Amino acid sequence: MEWETLEEASQNPTDMDSDLDIARAATIEPIEEIAWKLSIPIEDIMHFGSGIAKVKWSAIKARLNKPQGNLILVTSVNPTPFGEGKTVTTIGLTQALNRYGAKAVCVIREPSMGPVFGIKGGAAGGGFSQVIPMEEINLHFTGDLHAVTSAHNLLSTLLDNHIKHGNDLQIDPLRLTWPRVIDLNDRALRNVTIGKGGAANGYVREDRFDITAASEVMAILVLASDYKDLRNRLGDIIVGQDIAGNPVRAEQLEAAGSMALLLRQAFLPNLVQTLENDPAFIHGGPFANIAHGNSSIIADRLALSCTDYVVTEAGFGSDMGAEKFMHIKAVTSGRAPDCVVMNVTIRSMKLHGGAFGDIGGRRQTSEEMAQENVEAVKAGAKTNLDRHVRNMLQFGIPVIVSINKFHSDTQAEIDVLRLIALESGAKDAIVFDGHARGGIGGLELAKAVIGASEEHIAAGRPFTPLLEKDAPLAEKALKVVTHIYGGAGINIHSKAHRQLTQINKWGYGNLPICMAKSQYSFSHDPHLLGAPSGFEVPIKEFRLNAGAGFVVAVLGEIMTMPGLPKRPAAADMDMDENGNLTGMFS
Repeated sequence: MEWETLEEASQNPTDMDSDLDIARAATIEPIEEIAWKLSIPIEDIMHFGSGIAKVKWSAIKARLNKPQGNLILVTSVNPTPFGEGKTVTTIGLTQALNRYGAKAVCVIREPSMGPVFGIKGGAAGGGFSQVIPMEEINLHFTGDLHAVTSAHNLLSTLLDNHIKHGNDLQIDPLRLTWPRVIDLNDRALRNVTIGKGGAANGYVREDRFDITAASEVMAILVLASDYKDLRNRLGDIIVGQDIAGNPVRAEQLEAAGSMALLLRQAFLPNLVQTLENDPAFIHGGPFANIAHGNSSIIADRLALSCTDYVVTEAGFGSDMGAEKFMHIKAVTSGRAPDCVVMNVTIRSMKLHGGAFGDIGGRRQTSEEMAQENVEAVKAGAKTNLDRHVRNMLQFGIPVIVSINKFHSDTQAEIDVLRLIALESGAKDAIVFDGHARGGIGGLELAKAVIGASEEHIAAGRPFTPLLEKDAPLAEKALKVVTHIYGGAGINIHSKAHRQLTQINKWGYGNLPICMAKSQYSFSHDPHLLGAPSGFEVPIKEFRLNAGAGFVVAVLGEIMTMPGLPKRPAAADMDMDENGNLTGMFS
């Protein structure tokens, strides 16, 4: 379909082109004009091609002590494998706030090429709520994830090199904990043997690869407050033990300085724009199921200094990214949200209401998702949505439920979902049509968010974390399981118990906890849909991320290196004779 303008196109949602076609039809404003909307002059940005820039550190520093705007957190229910449009909601709400007359910017995470070439196919929004240039953002972008990958693997290289050349630190090769990473889904690299081929190739040992999003270096990048903090955190990384059982740090390997150099530009937030030419920052890319799942603190702080409203997102459901936002990111930054937007879809409620069976990770057909099922929506909302809303209310922050609209949703399904959301304690429940209509489709949501934020500010911005800062790790894990997941307890396996004992011995036993688990259920088991209770969560590993400042608890069968589906998105991607992308992000 040919459209004269995107405005015209968004008024005709039944005739929508693909995401890629919509993005290509958009008019990209010069990035210096986008920066100027944030009062950032051209001399304060570094151009990275058409429509992309980084903000210079000198400009960031000059703005960090300026008055801060309002922070809006977009989270979600437990998703289907396709995702429920949290990024669409984040971008669309930002566009709507600007249309409403507020000055707003969104801060989202950078796409990883694991999901891009796996199931999701992209993470730049969709329909008329996208960030552009979409193709570049979804591929190499400004190279931040490559920089994180290289910095991480540089430490791996220096570690093995140190052992090869005399091992002055007396590092125990059998007690190393530092893996390698790659920004792809490659299950064959989950467990590997390195150093084979003779003495010249180093010490033969078992190793593993994680995806870059799960790297501690990624966590450090998004949690660091400035270059000095970044450098110090990198030095605090623990790679293993020496033969006496003492921790060995990156600083002792003289690795932190060179790692920091590789991250020098990656630490600077990336500035792009929405389809409606509103400013957007994209920075950092941790997953919420295996990491803490939030964009960078430095991007948030920069955005808050430039606008009235900053809309950011936390990965997967609120049991994952939002819980970690409250207990890791907000505690580190000192800034909690002023309003929580709970993104929900009719199809996700059908899933949790039993319409598609009992496996959360199964990919449903279009026909299954389109079939009206009011009772399943009702059952899903009374369980899954209800718990998500009530969980967020525990933190003292107002919740607005945003019903991300799909063309197959029926009015009866929407009505029952909205009623239950209000009964659960949401301040409002609003149909969001940002995918089909852009900012216009989010005006009602924008109005509700402004009202809820103003009330929260007037009340003194109350914020009540559920976890005591100095509580032991096991106590924190138990409280997350009982107060967020709805479980009955935890079962710390023998390996994890030994690791916990070591962590306590080294003085890290009171760090924040980062739970790594399935995103498809409140529990560790993707088969337990809705709002399960009475289950016991197995903790198989504790991984110390001393530089990042938290400990990862690995629950159930979760993998920190994902695999590809039977037919990955990559199979449908190609390039024509002119170098144009085809079959991508459609």
